[in-house]
Amino acid sequence: MAEGSKLQLFVKASTDGETIGHCPFCQRLFMVLLLKGVPFTLTTVDTKRSLDVLKDFAPGAQLPVLLYDGEPKTDTIKIEEFLEETLTPPEFPTLAPMYKESILAGNDIFHRFSAYIKNPIPAQDETLLHALLKAFRKLDQYLNIPLDYERVRDPQLVISRRRFLDGDQMTLADCNLLPKLNIVNVVCQHYRQAGIPRELRGIGRYLESSSETKEFQYTCPNPQEIIQAYHGVVRQP
Repeated sequence: MAEGSKLQLFVKASTDGETIGHCPFCQRLFMVLLLKGVPFTLTTVDTKRSLDVLKDFAPGAQLPVLLYDGEPKTDTIKIEEFLEETLTPPEFPTLAPMYKESILAGNDIFHRFSAYIKNPIPAQDETLLHALLKAFRKLDQYLNIPLDYERVRDPQLVISRRRFLDGDQMTLADCNLLPKLNIVNVVCQHYRQAGIPRELRGIGRYLESSSETKEFQYTCPNPQEIIQAYHGVVRQP
């Protein structure tokens, strides 16, 4: 990254117009920038009142938007790739996972959750919940199986002790999954009185590790923001 380059991240504001709103893609990029340790400016955009803040450089763009030296970037995945290619070692850490399985872990959960929570037909609830629970168990299994580096360190290890998907440090895989997993947990607890099952110890360990990490906690919207965002789409019992 060139000396004196300026980074600005524009994210969705909450209903108060100032704090961080409900948007897993905004949280994802916010986490990436914090993990990189690069100086940047964060601007929360009130989508109801002040979208014109983007009109000069990214008219009609969906949030999040990144400005790099005044040049707008608007696709979350491309922004993530750009940051990984631009903010490189030794000055900045690489966030790419070591194991490709970490990138795919939990990738079906949000889709299953959306189908279940937005389902208008009560008779289909059980089937859709079963599919969501199956996706949870698959992620839990991945988090519990020791990765190669853990087996090298301790050949007797049966259940993984790692803190995150790919190891003890957060990677791009966590920046993608954790914001979604948080939404699933908050919404299911509030509207269906059942979050992620407690017997899934791997996911429990994962969420506990994330709650101790400032890059996740600092970027999380208030739970009430998430609950409010889903109010109009969840079938009320």
